[in-house]
Amino acid sequence: MGMVTVSSALLASSTHTLRCRGPLSGVQRLRLRPASPGVGALRLDNFVRRCYVANVEVDVGNLNKEEAFDDHTSLPPGCSIPVVHILGDVLDSSPFPLLDSTPHPIDFEELPVLSEGEQNTLAATPAHPAGLYALYASYLFGNLVEQLWNFAWPAALAIIHPSLLPVAIVGFFGKLSVFLGAPIVGKLMDHFPRIPMYTGLNAVQVATQLISASMVIYALKSMGHASTSALLLRPWFIALVAAGAIERLAGLALGVSIERDWVVLLAGTNRPVALAQANAMLNRIDLICETLGASVFGFLLTKYDPVTCLKISCGLMICSFPLLVMLGHVINSVSCHALDTSRTPSDESICADLLDVRKIVQNGLGSIKHGWNEYKQQTVLPASVATVFLNFNVALGPGAIMTALLMHRGISPSIVGAFCGLCSVMGLVATFISSSLVKRVGILKAGAAGLIFQASLLSIALTVYWAGSISQRTPLLIFLASIALSRLGHMSYDVVGTQIIQTGVPASKANLIGGMEVSIASLAELVMLAMAIIANDVSHFGFLAILSVSSVAGAAWMFCRWLGNPTDEQRELFIFDPHFQLQATIPARVL
Repeated sequence: MGMVTVSSALLASSTHTLRCRGPLSGVQRLRLRPASPGVGALRLDNFVRRCYVANVEVDVGNLNKEEAFDDHTSLPPGCSIPVVHILGDVLDSSPFPLLDSTPHPIDFEELPVLSEGEQNTLAATPAHPAGLYALYASYLFGNLVEQLWNFAWPAALAIIHPSLLPVAIVGFFGKLSVFLGAPIVGKLMDHFPRIPMYTGLNAVQVATQLISASMVIYALKSMGHASTSALLLRPWFIALVAAGAIERLAGLALGVSIERDWVVLLAGTNRPVALAQANAMLNRIDLICETLGASVFGFLLTKYDPVTCLKISCGLMICSFPLLVMLGHVINSVSCHALDTSRTPSDESICADLLDVRKIVQNGLGSIKHGWNEYKQQTVLPASVATVFLNFNVALGPGAIMTALLMHRGISPSIVGAFCGLCSVMGLVATFISSSLVKRVGILKAGAAGLIFQASLLSIALTVYWAGSISQRTPLLIFLASIALSRLGHMSYDVVGTQIIQTGVPASKANLIGGMEVSIASLAELVMLAMAIIANDVSHFGFLAILSVSSVAGAAWMFCRWLGNPTDEQRELFIFDPHFQLQATIPARVL
């Protein structure tokens, strides 16, 4: 094996630090370990005791593996450099002592480069598997209670008043709070320790859920028949709207934190297959909880009165809080305290300023401006914008508009229910397909495949809608089957697009940019809901369908154009993706 050379002395005093700069692109990566006693490798005997190494420039681009360095600067006697084991994927930037007080010479040798099979195994192995399992448990319990409540409050409001307006108003202000509050909450999360922030957000969400449930229970017990305008002005309804808006913001903040930050630390940014599998698992849990939440509350309504059902929901909320807090600490402890790593320099003045209620408008506008500037400068901006474009598709998918269309056309409720169930099944299947697709073709091509597949099938559905009457059996089945199958592409890109953004966004800005993306996506949904209100006649469904297909096709075109014209920064970011590795081997073969 060849020896590693260094052109000058690396240590001169205890104040020096060690820092490696520049990616190892395409070349063999070197690792050092103590050599066997028989190997006459690099021997360093003359270093000062208890040296601190933390920020010394090392040029990794000009390493010569054939020479041993003989002309190193002599240093004071009595210091040795022992082996330093660096665990995990996150390197702490703080100085660390090299701890051995007894001088013993250390030999170093170059380790062999990992084979392709070993690299694939490493890519599929999470950095902290035990932490991931604890994260799945936390996500399951928290999401189940949240989805249960998301089904419970609209059902209870429908019992109180037959009009859809109260439900629409609560939902509108929930999305508005996300649009306005997500950037400032994301910025706050980037400057606040993870575990305390996680605990605080869970406390806020549970408290607002309990307040909302109390208001609905009060209304069920005391409300008689009232007009819609009188209902909207009742104090309990105003409190419900305010609590619901805060609950939605806290819930989405928790989702951004787990899906954009925690899972990346636990799976590892440089382990694409493991990260893809972790993202797929989170999506499966979300789909399962969405189904179970509605089913559980629906079952309770068949056995008990609405007030009793809401009281049972409140009991589940109260029991879930200590469990979620405990699981948060378990995640951190079994992952070697990976969540304690600092993303940005801790600045208490920033947090205090953001939490100052006297500057809430100023801070909100400043956070939106700062978040927008950071959002549009990210390397993976086209992938994020494609995710936002998909939110414009409110017509050709399972939801209120599609349900209203089918019911207006006289379609059997059993067919409508089967269609919604099939869409859920396709979404669940897509979470399994996405991780294997990433393993086969790489993360970038997997994202393009998902978008193209969805756009193609939605185009078929749109053509069938305009070509014939969906009241007939065969066109109806083709129409519904195309939309259901398009969920494969939609959910595949949801998983893959999340991983692309996780890879391209630094941890110090994960929550800020994630919050900004959620804010823009909420704005897109508000715009489409406003257009649906304007074009509220079923005869205008074709116009909404054209907008939906256009948004998905635009997302696919934008992503493929970004993939076909990569920048140097993009190549460095996805250096291990098969798409760029193949491009790198073609010039080499020509030469």
